[in-house]
Amino acid sequence: MKKHIITILCVYLVLQGLYSCNKKFLDEKLYSNYAPETLTDSLGFEAAAIGLYYQMGLFFSKSDLQGWPSVWQAGTDIAFVPPTQKQGIEVPYYDYSQLISTDAAASFTWSWAYQMINNANNIIANAENPAITSLSEAGKNAVNGEARFFRAYAYHTLATLFGRVPVITEPLSRPKTDFVRASLDSVNALIVEDLSFAAAWLPTIDMVKSNSKGKLYGRANKAMAQQLLAEVYLRMGKNDLAEVQCQAIINSNKFSLTRSRYGIRTSQPGDPFSDMFVYGNQRYGQGNKEAIWVLELENTSTVVGGYSGAPQQRRNWGAAYYQITDMTIADSLGGRGIGRLRLTDWVVYGLYGPGDMRNSENNIRHRFYYNTPGKPNYGQQVPYVGADTVFKIAPHTTKWYQFDPNDVFGFAMVKDFILMRLGETYLLLAEAQFKQGKLNEAAASLNEIRTRANASPITAAQVNMDFILDERVRELLAEENRRMTLMRTGTLVERTKKYNTQNINPVLGIASKHLLLPIPQAERDLNKDAVLEQNDGY
Repeated sequence: MKKHIITILCVYLVLQGLYSCNKKFLDEKLYSNYAPETLTDSLGFEAAAIGLYYQMGLFFSKSDLQGWPSVWQAGTDIAFVPPTQKQGIEVPYYDYSQLISTDAAASFTWSWAYQMINNANNIIANAENPAITSLSEAGKNAVNGEARFFRAYAYHTLATLFGRVPVITEPLSRPKTDFVRASLDSVNALIVEDLSFAAAWLPTIDMVKSNSKGKLYGRANKAMAQQLLAEVYLRMGKNDLAEVQCQAIINSNKFSLTRSRYGIRTSQPGDPFSDMFVYGNQRYGQGNKEAIWVLELENTSTVVGGYSGAPQQRRNWGAAYYQITDMTIADSLGGRGIGRLRLTDWVVYGLYGPGDMRNSENNIRHRFYYNTPGKPNYGQQVPYVGADTVFKIAPHTTKWYQFDPNDVFGFAMVKDFILMRLGETYLLLAEAQFKQGKLNEAAASLNEIRTRANASPITAAQVNMDFILDERVRELLAEENRRMTLMRTGTLVERTKKYNTQNINPVLGIASKHLLLPIPQAERDLNKDAVLEQNDGY
């Protein structure tokens, strides 16, 4: 986030207090001292809105168990965990026999989402309170739209992962222990209502708020609501409505696919695709006109509170090359990785066609060279020997490369998160078109991003759901939450069994019940005055 956001966040934290992420949502305690009655003016609304971005960051920056990013990638079609790199929280997501109702990742996700919902409800209730006149109706609608976007995001996450969940639309002012799971139709209806309102009242990306340093492109914009709404409609099977949302983003002419080099490293090796993931190039204001939503982080050595948590994506995805004799931690190698994730053989050897830019050495590193000056092997290729191919220098994505010379050990990452971009808009559009039988149109949508990547164009006869999901990996590897994508499309079991076939930490016990996560047992136990039903099989 930018410096002004951090300043406002400090105000927010004074008002709200630092709640613990480990508390349960159904605990008989209030989660916020930032009660509805304290939201009476623009400063209060702004501080509360910034708090939603802080809460958003907590999902991506959880670090008490560094395997958190692996929860959403391992045990799918794209990645596995080397046995020396187990952290614990991710184990039930490849050894599915251990995925039970006390699972830590499911519990954290549930609590995180409902904390987001309760914070958003505080804002929404006050924005819709006619007694509050310190803001104009347009101003209140804009704040309302921002809060409704985040409430919808949280409910969409819950619906994708858990199915039917309790619906709460008012701030909690007292303990409540009689939650019941609402129908999925009612959950979806609320999400659609919220995102439709957000799309109507959020600004376009070129009209977001400004300060003395420029536009605040990290704040919510209209296209964010439209893109999320398209994904929700796809999950609901309303494919024609999903297509409308995607076309609206594309036809707005606010965004464009990155087709040429740009930014701070154009004099160095790279390509248009890799340029988008260079720290300093990722934001819309830094030249990335493909970026619809970027969660902006700042280096905490220069901006106090520049991020929440301690993001572990680089350490999970990056290689542990520093463990190789005569290898030195370097910016060009992405800083210090640990290699908690490894790409499946299907991704490394079977996914990309000849010449696909997304598989270039700039984007998936396949080779390493000794880089310590003065050593006799300097500049020579590091051989793959024995276990090194799994534990140290296996092929890996470069998207999370980030090096801070003031923190060579690199516990935390300060890189921005690109959460939505136009490349995915075309993928969602192709999915919507395919599901309506519009095969020519779907092929054309896919060819937009394939052409950018120098990949061979495809024909209508080649379009099916498997191809679209394959193309999502080519385009969005290590960006998208792969587990959620496969759960949303109902393909987690079949694709994992087909493609995650290595003998190292093999996937065990995956079954149809794993298309949903277990309702956290602690939440069910606290809900003493009603039955919070468990998902089948748990």
